[in-house]
Amino acid sequence: MTKVSPSMLSSDFSRFGEELVRVEKAGADWAHLDVMDGMFVPNITFGAPVIKAIRRFSDIPFDAHLMIEDPIRYVDDFADAGCDLITVHCEASGDIRGAMDRIRDRGLRVGVSLNPETPVKSIMPFLDGADLALVMTVHPGFGGQSFISDCVPKISAIREWADAKNPSLEISVDGGINSDTGRKCVEAGASVLVAGSSLFRLADMAPTIAEWKGYGPTLG
Repeated sequence: MTKVSPSMLSSDFSRFGEELVRVEKAGADWAHLDVMDGMFVPNITFGAPVIKAIRRFSDIPFDAHLMIEDPIRYVDDFADAGCDLITVHCEASGDIRGAMDRIRDRGLRVGVSLNPETPVKSIMPFLDGADLALVMTVHPGFGGQSFISDCVPKISAIREWADAKNPSLEISVDGGINSDTGRKCVEAGASVLVAGSSLFRLADMAPTIAEWKGYGPTLG
């Protein structure tokens, strides 16, 4: 079945802990946490102290997406805050392979991401050491953007590589995900859907999450 990871960037930050509980009760598999540093992307969100503060509200796996430069500097902080999976960008400055190794050394799952304008070949050298590949289908930094359909072939290319060399690799898609675009991504080979505004604007997101999970059997 497809996994669903609601993006907490679209939640009500004044009720962050309660929103996390809401996501868990709605049947989400993970909670997606977008960390932005104002340098890799032109926005700042929250860091490890905030994640540590909300960790006590739920046992749902924390899917941390580090949109930051030189991420190896902060791997230990996010591990200590209670993250279960940490994703770094292949375009970020610093030692990306070293950051991935450090995440693994901390006993966490490792993700690597690429932006819409980045060719898929740029992420391929990192996939052998990853548990998850995150394909951005919007330009990172702000929520509520429209889905970039030109990114769908990247999902297919990564799925083809994974089927041959790393079958357990999860392929996550983030940006402009709704019922229509999410189905297209799963048909292309995605196994995790990250969505913000399309879920959090709903009074009850549980039926939509259940629908998306049902997309899984369309694969293959």
